[in-house]
Amino acid sequence: MRIEKNNVNKILALFLCAHLIVWTLIPSLSNTNLPLDTIEALAWGYELHLGYDKHPPLSAWFLEFFYQIFGNQDWAYYFLSQLFVVSSFIIIFKFSEDFFQNRIHSLISVLLLEGIYFYNFTTPEFDVYVCQLPFWAATVFYCWKAIKQNGNTSWVLFGIFAALGVLSFYLSIYLLFALSLFFIYIIIKNKKFNPKYLISLIIFFIVLLPHIIWLSDNNYTTIHNAMFRSVNDPLSGFEGVKFLNHIFYPLIFLGKQIGILVPFFIMFFFIVTNFKIKINYRDKKLLFLISIVIVPVILMLLTSFITGARIRTMWMTSFYLFIGVFFVYIFQTKINLEKFKNFFLIFLFLFIFFPAAYYLISSTQTNKRTDYPGKKISQIVQTQWDNNFSNKIEIVVGSGWINGRWYAGNLSYHLESRPKWKTKLENKPNIGTILIQGFNEINDCAGVLYQIEPFNDICMFGKR
Repeated sequence: MRIEKNNVNKILALFLCAHLIVWTLIPSLSNTNLPLDTIEALAWGYELHLGYDKHPPLSAWFLEFFYQIFGNQDWAYYFLSQLFVVSSFIIIFKFSEDFFQNRIHSLISVLLLEGIYFYNFTTPEFDVYVCQLPFWAATVFYCWKAIKQNGNTSWVLFGIFAALGVLSFYLSIYLLFALSLFFIYIIIKNKKFNPKYLISLIIFFIVLLPHIIWLSDNNYTTIHNAMFRSVNDPLSGFEGVKFLNHIFYPLIFLGKQIGILVPFFIMFFFIVTNFKIKINYRDKKLLFLISIVIVPVILMLLTSFITGARIRTMWMTSFYLFIGVFFVYIFQTKINLEKFKNFFLIFLFLFIFFPAAYYLISSTQTNKRTDYPGKKISQIVQTQWDNNFSNKIEIVVGSGWINGRWYAGNLSYHLESRPKWKTKLENKPNIGTILIQGFNEINDCAGVLYQIEPFNDICMFGKR
């Protein structure tokens, strides 16, 4: 296969369409149920709050928008996830076009991302990490346009997308901190402060203000939850902040990041003639790429080292969006298009391997959350309800991660009436309520007590 300037658009379009179709189709065929974080956010989305106890609101809002269109059709949410992935690829390509002035290099920068499992294998689950992708990419894109062109529109869009990134997932702050360091460098170098910086800053806080107010009104519950989960991990055996955490967790973090990037570097090896380069650290473009690719990773490593926090692998999903641009830029004089055939064969292998592996694991491995018969169980619950009551199910209450976020969340998604999901019972159960085992009221059920796996007991309060 040859790559030329006049067929870049065709190759890119073919890749994006294939990625969209494959990663929508494969999980739709192999999964019985939607993943946990998607179910959880769908349950949140019933009520469009400005924040939730675990995450900022944007992922739940997008899922709710799709639910209003497609209802409980699982494929729609896999499709939504891939729309976010593909849109981030498009933004990266547009950024690369402006950055390189070489569309072939721009294409390679995007294709290289297929070697990172964050952008294929884990994407069927629409969660805060996937939701963050296009906003992280757009933040970088418009930041660079603003720096280069100094146009008001770019500064405004930079502020908007920066805020939307935070509203997707708080770790966008690492990117913004890294960009702030770059701005400080520009100010020091030029010995001049650009007042247009304030446009982005003001817009950023305006967009973010409603969520900040919500956090204040809710005792910063989302932030507390994230901090607790990072330093209290029962699976690791290092609960709470201990001395070894400051060494153990950073080393694990580094090891995982290296492992994640191995397929990427294998792909890159097949497009480069040699790896001898001279780096000009006064190159503004290079410094910008270092700021958006290397600095956020270093900051995350330092966070783990200083606080003793465990960095979850999926937290790094957005951090490598521009790593293809970074390496292509550094080695652009060493890229040999005559080797593109070999590069493309490796790309094609990974493009087939990842979905095949996903399908095989999903089809053969048991006891996964995506094997949960949520639809079937909901049908049983609905039948039992209809046999006893004349009104619709309005509320499902489940306590804890399993009973609440998983069992109750699935009922909320699958049941015909799409009941509201709650994790606690504030008063006595109202008519139209289902309680899942975990509440004291179950033991003295004043409604209809029904036994069903996996809940064991559910208590139904309805109108006869």
